[in-house]
Amino acid sequence: METRKIKIFPTGMRLHEWIAFEEGYFREQGLDPEVMWDVYLGQMQGWSGGADGYKQRPQDQPFLAGESAIGNACAWGSVCNAGAGMGKFVPDAYGIARHAIFVRPDSRVRAPEDLRGVPVAVGLMAGSHYNVPYRLEKYLPLADIEVAPVGGFGRRLDALLKGEVEAASLLDPQIYMAEELGLRRVVGGEFNTLWWVDERTDPDVLRRYFTALDRAEQALDRDLAQYLPLWRKSVPPEFLDRPWTYESWGAGERFRFAPIPRAALDEVTAAIDRWGMGDKMLVKDVDRLALSVA
Repeated sequence: METRKIKIFPTGMRLHEWIAFEEGYFREQGLDPEVMWDVYLGQMQGWSGGADGYKQRPQDQPFLAGESAIGNACAWGSVCNAGAGMGKFVPDAYGIARHAIFVRPDSRVRAPEDLRGVPVAVGLMAGSHYNVPYRLEKYLPLADIEVAPVGGFGRRLDALLKGEVEAASLLDPQIYMAEELGLRRVVGGEFNTLWWVDERTDPDVLRRYFTALDRAEQALDRDLAQYLPLWRKSVPPEFLDRPWTYESWGAGERFRFAPIPRAALDEVTAAIDRWGMGDKMLVKDVDRLALSVA
């Protein structure tokens, strides 16, 4: 099998890429991935805020620069990004990730209803952002749900700890970090992620890539404890000096090498319209935005 060099930027929410490197699963599939560390670490930091921040985020840059890269985002974000002219989403594999809104222990916020009019720290037009209306619309009118676009996941946790915001929208492994720091969860649950790629990406490369991640998923099932120390690669640099108890953390996002159900995709597009987050999309036909490995 010909070895193919590829560029990737993981989200940090799962262990699969690091397991695939460590166990040689990428090599078995004839892949030689290069991690785009500037993008990967940039996603942890502060981003441009406000409406003009979209397409200025670290994860947007490979697509705007015309680079062929394999990334991942929440299902809502992957569809919106593709619709806005930044690559395609892949419907043939998906992740099951966790989300939660946290506050400090002394916060007056006790229940989701207490977040009425309270800005929640998010990364603009990313999983932490879309998850806020997804969690809160059953408790509050959309008009009463507010966000503060402070940036990447390390920056959101830092802003919460420093008292710059009352609440923060967190993903893994920041959920494990927040729990270890004694922060209080207000609401949370699961959501889907989708892979987000350059439209020129070879479907065979994607099949091989997903096969490697599927091998990593099986490895997690066999021996989770063996791989928990790999969470260190997902902790923002400014938090690495803390004595985290990785052995008490869980697996984070899980991987499924199977098509995301059409009903789930339809709900994604309906939610994007309902929340008014599709204004940057030039194309909204989900079938035109997909790059399938089938």
